[in-house]
Amino acid sequence: MEMINEDHNIRITGKRRLSIALFINYFVHGMVLIILMQNMLSLAHSWLTSIAVVSYVISGIGIGRLIAYPITGILSDRLNRKTFVLIGMILYIIFLSTMPFASNIVFAYTLAIIAGIGNSALDSGTYTTLVEINNGSGRSTVFLKAFISAGDFLLPLVIVFLSTHHMWFGLSFMLPALILVLNLINISSIKFPKVREIQQEETDSEVQISPIKKAIATMGLLVYGYTSMALMLVFTQWITLFGSKVLGLGLITSHFLLSLYSIGSITGVFMISLILKTKRCEEILVVILNLATVISLLIIMLAHNQLIVELGSFLFGLSAAGGVMQTGLTIFMKLFPKHHGTVTGAFYFFGSIASLTVPIITGFLSTKGIDVAFSFSLIISLVSSAFVILVMMIMKSTKE
Repeated sequence: MEMINEDHNIRITGKRRLSIALFINYFVHGMVLIILMQNMLSLAHSWLTSIAVVSYVISGIGIGRLIAYPITGILSDRLNRKTFVLIGMILYIIFLSTMPFASNIVFAYTLAIIAGIGNSALDSGTYTTLVEINNGSGRSTVFLKAFISAGDFLLPLVIVFLSTHHMWFGLSFMLPALILVLNLINISSIKFPKVREIQQEETDSEVQISPIKKAIATMGLLVYGYTSMALMLVFTQWITLFGSKVLGLGLITSHFLLSLYSIGSITGVFMISLILKTKRCEEILVVILNLATVISLLIIMLAHNQLIVELGSFLFGLSAAGGVMQTGLTIFMKLFPKHHGTVTGAFYFFGSIASLTVPIITGFLSTKGIDVAFSFSLIISLVSSAFVILVMMIMKSTKE
């Protein structure tokens, strides 16, 4: 009995250590997602180019993800999850440690593509691992969003500190690179679980739905994979410049809007987790949060009071970046319980298309005005709300 308890305790300790290591990776991932956007002015000055060109370079991350997601998703089911986590970490370290020294646009764009491939490898190894060490539960994957948001929150503060103390902007890249190097040493000695096949009881829960309705719901959820990612991209890329150039806020206050977004995102993670723990209501929850996103954007764009704008940024983070994208993926998995990996790959593949196209679109719109670029988020939000309402109606009619 004592040996059994000891073995159980060892497994719990190993699971906890692995989870913490994976969460640390996504804390850095949160920084990587916005590090080019938050350093747009410094990078433009370093490359002797415009903000619009820097925005185009950011689209390289989307290219990398588009290239890698169809491959890493399939291979991670057949190979060791740990391999893909390590690949993702190494590629991120290369990106972070090299980008500040990039001397031309072509090299910078290549590094952005490398970051996109690293993102795909990290996702393929991490989401599946967290589900497998938690006996099929996906709640822990929602908490990844909390660590992403923590990285989103810290990085702007680091950049403001470097700027106000007239320090090299490249230090904002070196800090997350150092964290990853230390975590790479840590995670190399951790044992990962073996790849598991989908259990029969999970496949028995497949939603019974007509082929036409299933096709429409699939299309709606794929579009949501795009719009949910696009909303976060537009906001994180342009809110700081929108605050300073359009709303006339100070530098610190403008960066603080992104930090409030991150605080709202973390709050949303715990709120969504608590709601889903007590009640299975993914469809209606996604609709409510999307409508709240529309309201938050209207508040930011129409209000002229700093406090109200800050409240709008917090509400946007809570509704658009608090795990609602992952909840949308959960709905998608209900339609195809036998093909979780394929569904996840397809969902995030459309998110990758957003990573590619949004910087290009908003980069073009920014030539007409920062306010025009930021207003694109409202259009995306309205489209997103329409499609999730459509999906909710189909799922509701199916249940009835």
